Amino acid sequence: MTNSQLATASLDDIVFDGRNRHYGAYQLRAAYQRHVSRALVIATAVFALLIAVPVVARMLEDKAPAVLPKAPAVNELIAPPLGPDVVTPPEPAAAKPPVQPPRPATIKDLVPVVVKEKDAPAESEVPERNQLLEKASGFVTTEGDPNAAPDAGPVDLEPGLGKGPAADIVKERIYVSVEQMPELPGGGGTTAIVAAIQRAVKYPSLALRNGVEGRVFVSFTVNPKGEVVNVAIVKGLGSGLDEETMRAINSLPRFIPGKQNGREVSVSFTVPVTYKIQ
Repeated sequence: MTNSQLATASLDDIVFDGRNRHYGAYQLRAAYQRHVSRALVIATAVFALLIAVPVVARMLEDKAPAVLPKAPAVNELIAPPLGPDVVTPPEPAAAKPPVQPPRPATIKDLVPVVVKEKDAPAESEVPERNQLLEKASGFVTTEGDPNAAPDAGPVDLEPGLGKGPAADIVKERIYVSVEQMPELPGGGGTTAIVAAIQRAVKYPSLALRNGVEGRVFVSFTVNPKGEVVNVAIVKGLGSGLDEETMRAINSLPRFIPGKQNGREVSVSFTVPVTYKIQ
């Protein structure tokens, strides 16, 4: 090679000067730098892609809105809001004691008893027949009401020991389902009751700090006066959620009592109250 050629020649040209450049080694050495640069670019791109994919996926997941799990259809309770005018049902009128009919005058009559002759009483207690025309026959002699007819009805039946009507001495029973279920003043049935409880509850701070979510199942009874009694937790979550649920139920307005056979009775409820941190 001349001096002018050496000034512009590469290392490969100098090494292969006067040698065969067509058997492969020259082409490999000439293309080596280009291959190394291409491989470096490809490796850098693949490495950057492996790092970027998890980061982008995490960013997209954080921005995606949280999808609340859909509750089973049997527990879905969607109720319209109660009306603004909440009317407390009037107190039931006090039942009046039954009025006893006037008692007619009675005269003690003879009650036949079979005994031996020696044990028979010496004197007969059989009243005069003309006395029975004006008075009714009975076991004892009473003055009675002079205005009452002799056949006014049985007079030997004494009134019951209770001070109120017959309904007061009937043993009270707690029903689960009756002809007319108890309702809040705005109506709406069980759905409106659960909705009213959900509006009354406030998330306890302890449960918020601990991230406690779920459902509290609570039972309570509506007595014949429409009052909420016997509030109890069936399945609780703790962290103050159970106590808050009971407080919300006790704060409900007075119910319209349930009725069975036209009589106001006690009815028991078991409802779920959902707690979800938004």
